[in-house]
Amino acid sequence: MWGGWGEDMTATTTATAARTKEDTLIAEKKRLALAYLSEAWDSAMAEGVDPEIVAHAALFTALADLVSTYGEQAVADLAESLPERILAFEFSVDPTVQ
Repeated sequence: MWGGWGEDMTATTTATAARTKEDTLIAEKKRLALAYLSEAWDSAMAEGVDPEIVAHAALFTALADLVSTYGEQAVADLAESLPERILAFEFSVDPTVQ
């Protein structure tokens, strides 16, 4: 009756709902991963490991995993973008503009 408009709308609504559900699942996995990492971080600190050492170990582990998954060039490109992102307070827990 509407030239398939209703079917397109249903398909679009279904796709949007699926994307929203997937986004929600990804967000939950990210929260879970952060909780596990925070717990491991706290455990290392409780054992007397300096925070800088834990941070370096975490960065090494993350970069090694990314290289294994995406390859050296992709990770090098990501690393190249870090200074700009750091200066934009993307990684600051409590950003203060000076």
